[in-house]
Amino acid sequence: MPRTRKDRLDQVATDGAFDAIVLGGGINGIGVFRELTLQGLRVLLVERSDFCSGCSSAPSRMIHGGLRYLENGEFSLVKESLRERDGLLAIAPHMVRPLPTTIPITEIFSGLWNSTVGFLGGGGKPSNRGAAPIKIGLGVYDWLTRKRRILPRHAFNGREATFRQWPQLNGQVRFSATYYDAWISHPERLGLELVADAEVASPESVALNYVTLQRRADGGLELVDAAADARLAVTAKVIVNATGAWLDETRSELTTPGERLVAGTKGSHLVIDNPALRDALGGHMLYYENADGRICIAFPYLGRVLAGATDIRVDRPARVRCEDDERDYILRSLRWLFPDIPMDIADIVFSFSGIRPLPRSGHAFTGRISRDHFTRRIDGSPPQICMVGGKWTTFRAFAEQASDDALRELGATRHRDSKNLPIGGGKDFPADRSDLVLRYMERFGVDESRATHLVGHYGTKGEVVQAYCADHPEDAPLTPESAYSTAEIDYLVRNEHVVHLTDLALRRTDLAITGQLSPAVVDALVEVAAAALGWSKERATSERTAFADELRDYHGVRLTGAAGEDTRREECA
Repeated sequence: MPRTRKDRLDQVATDGAFDAIVLGGGINGIGVFRELTLQGLRVLLVERSDFCSGCSSAPSRMIHGGLRYLENGEFSLVKESLRERDGLLAIAPHMVRPLPTTIPITEIFSGLWNSTVGFLGGGGKPSNRGAAPIKIGLGVYDWLTRKRRILPRHAFNGREATFRQWPQLNGQVRFSATYYDAWISHPERLGLELVADAEVASPESVALNYVTLQRRADGGLELVDAAADARLAVTAKVIVNATGAWLDETRSELTTPGERLVAGTKGSHLVIDNPALRDALGGHMLYYENADGRICIAFPYLGRVLAGATDIRVDRPARVRCEDDERDYILRSLRWLFPDIPMDIADIVFSFSGIRPLPRSGHAFTGRISRDHFTRRIDGSPPQICMVGGKWTTFRAFAEQASDDALRELGATRHRDSKNLPIGGGKDFPADRSDLVLRYMERFGVDESRATHLVGHYGTKGEVVQAYCADHPEDAPLTPESAYSTAEIDYLVRNEHVVHLTDLALRRTDLAITGQLSPAVVDALVEVAAAALGWSKERATSERTAFADELRDYHGVRLTGAAGEDTRREECA
């Protein structure tokens, strides 16, 4: 039987004593939860919303070394990022895959001086980056991976070769440079796989979403589940504060206010359904410079195009969305890149935005703010280890660093390393994913499309999912056009911490981000979730309404009322 939310709450009620409490169920907090459970500790993971629902649900979907960080002189960060990129390609191959990346170049020597100033710690907006500084940067990129190279070296192309491969590029482009990084298909799902792996490693540990940790009047700690009206006393010898952009607020709630450690920037992205644009990319990510010196990206993503991003300073954390000016900024950059491809607001099927939890900085140009990470110990009862900064690519290394700090507080030692430990469905994943597709087709008698869906979403865990579906003779496609099935959705609801419809549609599946939602699809999701979770008719209606509001207010999608009506795409705001 799957472990339910009630089982987890009962476990805390029975024994609220933990070695460590991790606050924040984003990718950094989940990473620490896994690291500490691997050491045999009893750990409580506390997330006030859903796992990977904040900044961790709004990345560029790139797993990369950070080429532009070289411009800021952050060699150690780039070296670490490249190592972690290569590590994720090995331990999560079902979701992290190589991504050929091409830089269109319009100048030769431009940007050399500004890059030098940035390397020496200077600020200011970069000049247009020409072929010379890009060549130097890519040379360093290759040099840093020389002893363990798993991806091809970079290559430069002249104008003729560039336009042979990308004939619709802006005519101002004179050269291009191609190198390799990686992309992640379902970052939120990878976070959930880490949670599941951690609970297997330490069955006495507990991960809970939609709960908060509060300080009682007597100074003790309690876990609060507002929905169940439950307040459970808990203790720990150390707290790891991994609440990202909300780190300073969380720290103040549990101890005393201090100097702010985090001052983030807002990044927004668009998901665009434009086949001409997707085809023009030629399977590459184009990594290009906008007029203001900021880097933009566009790459094929799950049959659509993912494009971004903005980088706007944020003084205080809040829920954010893609605003009209950000949408227009990204679309303008794409129109510069491919001026002859028609693009319209109606092509946007989804938008998302998040706050990057960057270290507090005085740099006027946000691109100069470090993407590095560090920990800060705060005295208290118990002491807090604060995780400042970080990005998706380096979550494992940052989690290792923070967990080592926690182990020192506990007087414990590390005895398991996660560097080469497969994540979830990455375990026993074949070198050629088509072998796994064929295995599912032969074992379950499904067609290639269904087998490919299982491999892409669950890796080797797809065998468990499809076996569950096979045990339900009534299983059928969620809707006639959907790759998901009703039993598959039932499995996700019962096994993956689903509390609300938003969890299911936004993070357990890719239905929302790829623009596959319709009133009929949403109604089918509600029907399955209501049956699995015992929702009343009133609860099911409120869940649907709340989800429609979420889509409209934060993702630029309007879902109209009843099945059979069309889903309308809105502007970002």
